[in-house]
Amino acid sequence: MDDTNSQAFQDRTYISSDGLTLHLRDYDPGSEAAEGRLPVICLAGLTRNSRDFHQLALILSRDPVAPRRVIALDYRGRGLSDWDENKANYNLAVEARDVIEACAYLNIDRAAFIGTSRGGLILHLLAGMKSDLVAAAVLNDIGPIIEAEGLMKIRDDLNAARLPHDMEEAAALLKQRQGADFPVLSDSDWAEMAAAIYRDVDGQLVPDVDPAIAKQLLSIDFTKPVPDLWAQYENFEPLPLMAVRGENSALLSESMVTAMAGRHAGLKIVRVPGQGHPPLLHLEPALQSIRSFLAAI
Repeated sequence: MDDTNSQAFQDRTYISSDGLTLHLRDYDPGSEAAEGRLPVICLAGLTRNSRDFHQLALILSRDPVAPRRVIALDYRGRGLSDWDENKANYNLAVEARDVIEACAYLNIDRAAFIGTSRGGLILHLLAGMKSDLVAAAVLNDIGPIIEAEGLMKIRDDLNAARLPHDMEEAAALLKQRQGADFPVLSDSDWAEMAAAIYRDVDGQLVPDVDPAIAKQLLSIDFTKPVPDLWAQYENFEPLPLMAVRGENSALLSESMVTAMAGRHAGLKIVRVPGQGHPPLLHLEPALQSIRSFLAAI
């Protein structure tokens, strides 16, 4: 991750209603530069954090024609945010509330949202909990029904992966485990992904997340259907909505994208070749599609 560009964002923290210190990155090009344009709020996956969106945030906030303020959040238990002693609070409703409180702290009353995986599930709830806050939504490789096969794959990957000795090995391990789903990624892409996922703790690289979050997946009974969010998906009906699907995704099926389009007449669909779950949004064709989607709001 190229944090030589760290001057492009400000690390900020706020206190949640239950007392946790939560972190976010604020890529603000300045009020005059971004005047009249909705800010973009980025919500990461289950065990991921604000660093996942660094490259995308740089591009959007530094756009020479239409720069936008971009906010990337660390949920509780991820990145630079506090871990929660009550592990039951690692749930969609609490995390959606944290997003609402982050927006209140930032004095943002309306924004476009980009939700990757878990972030897209949070968006399903958010659009109902505070509909006036969500002006538009991008669902990155996620829908109202999660494919059990994809969820099991994430469970096994998170709970079985060995720890790398350094960032070079971290990138190599990621490529080894996920390369078949992401044949288009370069070595620098894998290195950036590793830097977003891991942090150094006493000389050992570890995933930058409370381990309890990954362990939650071990308790899922896959003999029963995974609960769906179709009722919550209806909250997107009046909003501009985009769905991004990785060609090799096991979490969001092509049939699910078709079903989503059937329930949202204006759904814009972006299919990303050579990538799995979830696609990197700063690479094409996702990037230009997102820029065009935002410009049309």
